[in-house]
Amino acid sequence: MSPLCESFVPPERFDAMEPFYPLHVRVCDHCLLVQLPEYVAPDEIFTEYAYFSAYSDSWVEHARRYAEAMIERYDLGPRSRVVEIASNDGYLLQHFVARGIPVLGVEPARNVAEAARERGVPSVSVFFGAATARDLVEEHGHADLLPANNVLAHVPDINDFVEGLAILLAPHGVATLEFPHLLRLIEGNQFDTIYHEHYSYLSLHAVEQIFAAHGLRVADVEELPTHGGSLRLYARHGADALEPESQRVRVLRDLEHEHGLDRLDGYHGFRPRVEATKRRLLDFLISARDAGRRVVGYGAPGKGNTLLNFCGIRTDLLEYTVDRNPYKHGLALPGTRIPIHPPEHLDEDAPDFVLILPWNLRDEIAAQLRHLRDGGTQLIVPIPSVEVVST
Repeated sequence: MSPLCESFVPPERFDAMEPFYPLHVRVCDHCLLVQLPEYVAPDEIFTEYAYFSAYSDSWVEHARRYAEAMIERYDLGPRSRVVEIASNDGYLLQHFVARGIPVLGVEPARNVAEAARERGVPSVSVFFGAATARDLVEEHGHADLLPANNVLAHVPDINDFVEGLAILLAPHGVATLEFPHLLRLIEGNQFDTIYHEHYSYLSLHAVEQIFAAHGLRVADVEELPTHGGSLRLYARHGADALEPESQRVRVLRDLEHEHGLDRLDGYHGFRPRVEATKRRLLDFLISARDAGRRVVGYGAPGKGNTLLNFCGIRTDLLEYTVDRNPYKHGLALPGTRIPIHPPEHLDEDAPDFVLILPWNLRDEIAAQLRHLRDGGTQLIVPIPSVEVVST
């Protein structure tokens, strides 16, 4: 049982109850899609959201490199149109705007979309699906490039979403979708990336079946280091022969088959590894506390809330956490009620250990906290197992 991972608690609700829901991920024995039941509708989660992409320097740089690569690869210019689904605060589209390329962001969270508009990125606050796609085509035309980063996993009706992509995509357009790769989740013991906002956990095997049902095909794929190991799929209409299937697609299919992701065998043994990680983290925190050492957190990501709630960690083991996003300052983490402070709080406090909750950003955060490390504070990451950051 776990609360919604982005439902941060304001001071006036510190003494109020919170809803908890089962966090039990399942795999379909027919199509092998790994998924959570829809306990909570998306409009209860994403209408007002606390995640702003622009607060991660490495993620903004990832977006800049993507924009440059797509402009060159597909010769995009002023006559092109880029429409991003789940465009967040404009962190990606701003790079196309700077090159004079027409863009439109589709972002359901009103507060986040407003931040994008302030950045000069035209944005509409709607949930995306087939009906929305028809409206967008009528008002704005088709998309030549249709990026959708870390959103495919966030939609409960994945067929309606993919149908929308097919409707909005120009006849010779390209949709690029990034999402954490299920293979890396299993291999890297990344159980904390499972939370209610992520309805699906995706493999190439499952996604290709969904795409084919809506007339799309995977033309190319890249493996990325982001979010602990992600895929970037390049999708085209099935009738579009401009970009034949690449060798990388065939290699990845073979890799997933080798690891059993196209059959139930590949999913056995995950839970025992998760439970072992929980015990090791608790052993570390309890031992540190017993020795009189102080442990605090860095970051307030969704994955951190899954980790802390699953492990039963509260302020007796982790006093507080800090985050660069001012939207979260003064709030408390859902479930655990661990307070969130600005990063400067660490400078005043100088704790013995800092537990990096967004472990996928460990290098970026380690660089930010070098001055603390020079003073003797040690940095810890919890996934795939407890480890002192040495670089």
